Amino acid sequence: MPSPNYVSDISQLRITDAEEAGGKGANMGEMVAANLPVPPGFVLLRDCYLASIQAGGVADELNAAHRTALSSDPAGLAEMCERMQALVWRAGVADDVRDAVLTAYRKLGSDAVVAVRSSATGEDGADASFAGMNATFTNISGEQELIEAVQRCWASLFSPRVVSYRASRKFSADPAMAVVVQLMIASERSGVAFTADPSTGAEDRVVVEGAFGLGEVVVSGAVEPDTYIVAKDTGEILSRRRGYKSFKIIRGADGNDQKVDLSEAEADSQVLSDEEVGEIVALALATERHNGCPQDTEWAIADGKAWLVQARPITTLHHATMSTPESHEVVARGLPAAPGEASGAVRVLLTPDEGSGLLDGEVLVAQMTNPDWLPTMRRAAALVTDTGGMTCHAAIVARELGVPCIVGARTATTDLADGMIVTVDGTHGRVLTGRTSATGGAQTTPVEAQPATAAVVSEATGTKIYVNLAMPDSAERVAAQDVDGVGLLRAEFILTDALRNRHPRDLIARGEQDTLVDALAAAVGRIAAAFAPRPVVYRATDFRTNEFRGLAGGQAYEPVEHNPMIGYRGCYRYVKEPDVFALELTALARVREQNPNLHLMIPFVRTKWELEECLSLVDASPLGRQRGLHRWVMAEVPSVVHWLPEYVGMGIDGVSIGSNDLTQLMLGVDRDSDICAELFDESDAAVLDAIGRIISTARRLGITSSLCGQAPSTKPAFAEHLVRMGITSVSVNPDAAVRARRTVAAAERRLLLEAARAGDSNHSR
Repeated sequence: MPSPNYVSDISQLRITDAEEAGGKGANMGEMVAANLPVPPGFVLLRDCYLASIQAGGVADELNAAHRTALSSDPAGLAEMCERMQALVWRAGVADDVRDAVLTAYRKLGSDAVVAVRSSATGEDGADASFAGMNATFTNISGEQELIEAVQRCWASLFSPRVVSYRASRKFSADPAMAVVVQLMIASERSGVAFTADPSTGAEDRVVVEGAFGLGEVVVSGAVEPDTYIVAKDTGEILSRRRGYKSFKIIRGADGNDQKVDLSEAEADSQVLSDEEVGEIVALALATERHNGCPQDTEWAIADGKAWLVQARPITTLHHATMSTPESHEVVARGLPAAPGEASGAVRVLLTPDEGSGLLDGEVLVAQMTNPDWLPTMRRAAALVTDTGGMTCHAAIVARELGVPCIVGARTATTDLADGMIVTVDGTHGRVLTGRTSATGGAQTTPVEAQPATAAVVSEATGTKIYVNLAMPDSAERVAAQDVDGVGLLRAEFILTDALRNRHPRDLIARGEQDTLVDALAAAVGRIAAAFAPRPVVYRATDFRTNEFRGLAGGQAYEPVEHNPMIGYRGCYRYVKEPDVFALELTALARVREQNPNLHLMIPFVRTKWELEECLSLVDASPLGRQRGLHRWVMAEVPSVVHWLPEYVGMGIDGVSIGSNDLTQLMLGVDRDSDICAELFDESDAAVLDAIGRIISTARRLGITSSLCGQAPSTKPAFAEHLVRMGITSVSVNPDAAVRARRTVAAAERRLLLEAARAGDSNHSR
């Protein structure tokens, strides 16, 4: 019997491995795939943890204790966590796991100096960051020290701050931990780079923060870093803010981290040259292009070379417009780390252990941001700290909690006194005396509480603004925004999450197909209910074979293709595997019994005959017999330009243009290729012509037309082109919906003005 696959080289991992390698490990693999400078290393997959607690005889007791801890009161949580961590240590590391880990470690060199980072399941995802909560250990050297660091990572799954955060995000599954091991970079300078402004949500700029020595002083908020705001399109440095960096952390002669105090001149000196800022921005943007969404990256410079040591999606981007002060005095200023406005009495606390002294609705003022403050932050109206940057871990968590936050205020703990009534303006980085008119008698008005306020709902558009969704966890929050429905509900992430990364055929082979139906119906039902009565268009599963092979049991069922992007996928696959497709249709039929706003979209349709076969499967299923079901096709393959009239004649009443794949196939360029990146252009005349013909055919035949992609929100000319062609809707990621509506509205106004002028001109004749 083959031994379990406990360890994987980072270079072999991709984002589809996130369930086994955690978000951090999978994201590192994606950076290697993008040919970015990443320190070599390996990942202990989550099975290392699972096998060890099982072999140690503590798995059942540990998971039961965790379920109890999720609902524990704060007073009992610490004791529960100590008990769970003790169980992890008691279990130790299973012998076969230890052997696999040490074999991989020896390949890095004799007693190599490594960083050991937690990579828990659920970390670094689209809407949950676990920022800095699980443990990271630097400058680890030697086999025994490595094994102990791994155990400490596992034990950090059950710290009070992590369990509290998990409870706040309603994560109830038994936790597991992968661990990333990488060669240490002897950082002379380090920091973070966000490819969108985390304080305002602006995606046209990059925020770079840096300090001397190891990067933990930046991400922990221990010092006030230098901050650079850089324009994405031109690379111009729009602003510089030099922070006061009182110390740095380096690797000492004994191999341990060493704190080194800096002189006044050093503490106030600039960390990066303009050229180095540009290099870091280029690396961060390459990560964003590869992953397709704004990124939170960590970088390090050693011996003149810049390295990327971490990347993850930015979990929250707010687009806020807050009130301005009236007659209120500004008593403190800092960096705007989490937007929103809140009023309350000040409570100055020195350590997280003093958290019980904070009353609900008070403003927490502390010297340093740290994720250990999480249980206290959840009860605070706002947070103000002396140190830290707007990309530090606790600032990220504050944004997820919707708690207005200001960091780097320098002297807030001495300038603000217990009992003072203040208003924290997290959008502009100011603390004002008294309560502003914006908060009035209320304690707080965070941005999260007003997703569809007058600041957002500014104008109606004839073109519908839909959103793309991939997971149910964010359904209620996104549904509260000013959006008209879901234009693209991706099945792939829902399935892998609900089925714990198992291949559908593996479930069928074990007689567990009902598990697939139940899990899919529950997840899709939650989204459909949140958006009702607005439409939700579900795109049937469109994994490529290489992605399907990565699922548990997938290698037994999936062929190896040289070019899976244009291989066995989409509509053709449903025709060839009707039994798997039938399970998906059964789940959707169950959802539509309660939520008839759910509709079906067939992806990657190449020919008339395969769509005809596919629709016959739909019609014969319980879903096809339900009234009011809309049947959409994705327009990704250029053949749709020719076949669309035939598709409409077969009962298709909606077409959604997948602009990424359509551009790729029209121009013959891999959209993921950095080498050919300049060739990939959704605005190319050939692509626009195909899009125009699809939309005009849809208009002529009276069916709905849409486009799924970010171009309508980032390229005003592209949006105007779609509006002029008469598209029915556009579907964008949730964080771009406000901007997309604004752009589309402007285009519609220009068309109305042109029509009015043309009418006046004709009348004058």
